[in-house]
Amino acid sequence: MNIDKITQPFIEIFPGDFSGNTIQRSTPKVLFSTVEPVGFEHPETIIFNEKLSEEIGLGKLDEKDFQFLAATHLSENIKTYATAYAGHQFGNWAGQLGDGRAILAGEIINEAGKKNEIQWKGAGATPYSRHADGRAVLRSSVREYLMSEAMFHLGVPTTRALSLSFTGENVVRDIMYSGNPQEEKGAVVVRTAESFLRFGHFELMSAQKEIKTLTDLADFTIENYFKNIKSEGEQKYKDFFSEICTRTADLMVEWFRVGFVHGVMNTDNMSVLGLTIDYGPFSMMDEYDLNFTPNTTDLPGRRYAFGKQGQISQWNLWQLANSLFPLIKDEKFLEETLNHYGNYFWQAHDKMLCKKFGFDELKKNDDEFFTNWQGLMQELEFDYTLFFNQLEKIDNNSNIKNLFSEVSYGILDETKLHKLHHFIETYQLRLKENTISKEGSLDLMKKNNPKFILRNYLLFECIEELNIGKTEMLEKLIKALESPYEEIFTKFSSKRPSGYDDVSGCSMLSCSS
Repeated sequence: MNIDKITQPFIEIFPGDFSGNTIQRSTPKVLFSTVEPVGFEHPETIIFNEKLSEEIGLGKLDEKDFQFLAATHLSENIKTYATAYAGHQFGNWAGQLGDGRAILAGEIINEAGKKNEIQWKGAGATPYSRHADGRAVLRSSVREYLMSEAMFHLGVPTTRALSLSFTGENVVRDIMYSGNPQEEKGAVVVRTAESFLRFGHFELMSAQKEIKTLTDLADFTIENYFKNIKSEGEQKYKDFFSEICTRTADLMVEWFRVGFVHGVMNTDNMSVLGLTIDYGPFSMMDEYDLNFTPNTTDLPGRRYAFGKQGQISQWNLWQLANSLFPLIKDEKFLEETLNHYGNYFWQAHDKMLCKKFGFDELKKNDDEFFTNWQGLMQELEFDYTLFFNQLEKIDNNSNIKNLFSEVSYGILDETKLHKLHHFIETYQLRLKENTISKEGSLDLMKKNNPKFILRNYLLFECIEELNIGKTEMLEKLIKALESPYEEIFTKFSSKRPSGYDDVSGCSMLSCSS
């Protein structure tokens, strides 16, 4: 790999703590601290994403590069660091946070001139680890690697995964915070993104009244990642905030399209580039439920439930607006922009649903249609993804009960079946309003409704196998997630088996997941 091409422009530009001290502490007025990865004596690479490595400019893997993937025996040009940021967690100001399990190697630029940051997760403690060890377990590392790649192939903006390695050591974790810590296999993920900058980086500098650094950070972000912004002065920052709002709304719509629930939408987990970032207690939707949260820490309030992700993203943007106020001293603009966010999001959301149903454009009465559909989905306990797959199969000879019983987690009694028939009739009447052909409508559905989603129970099975040295499930999942709009393995295109309904790691997860 072209490791010698990795540079660290961030630490050359911004104020930082260069002591290398990993003792957890406050580091005021800086955006990063230099820190050395812990180093592992017997690491072992499990997966290497060669195609991604080529794309970002790292190239092919040499035998000596396996050490780099485990953050061990690094070359002199790699000056590693962890960034500092702040955030609101579950609606409350948490103050300074930062990269507690992430250490950055730096940035690489490919032949097309595109930048990507490279970061290890699980390579040791940083000043921001908050009394933790900075390690990661195999369980959480597999989940992040596979889910970030699954989201990429679904067409959802996301960070990506370059490699997954065993560290050769065990790590103690209490998976459900139940007072039962256990040893688990340690692992480290190398992940990449154009940038890992978060709302929280801006919140930290604004809260500390480091206005020059805040301004420099905004200028740096615009210059490197928002190159379409050509305005100057305060207007530049207004355009910056407006585009962050648009990117965030577009991301939320994509989450709704594929049925993704992040589980912990704190402001420090929000990317200013509109990427899905920090895969923790996430879940893909099984049975449709607007009130579903996969995160045990989110109970009982369900702040980050599936159906609330749009409004929570808007709340998070309010916090970012407050942080950027020293640069955009225009309350009316910020208020109007954030109010417009809701309108933009819901219009984009409904246009997305049109595509899932095969409608060529949004009609006046579609809002009522979608509301009725949501109620039906929850009452009949339909699987979100599989419902649309079955909808694509309907023809004049379809047995509706047989077709949809396969995708319900409940029982379709006569009353429920009657409601389903009525909905299907309404849907078929709405399809007749299309100006495109039946074939065109079906093509629209197939492009927007995946056949494969990476369900938590599949991840659970994969992790269980890897823990005993088996890789067959891992290989199958990688093949399936690379073509999510095709049915590669029939078993993966069916609803969650009932035996996994109450299994930890399948239905509910903790923030340590």
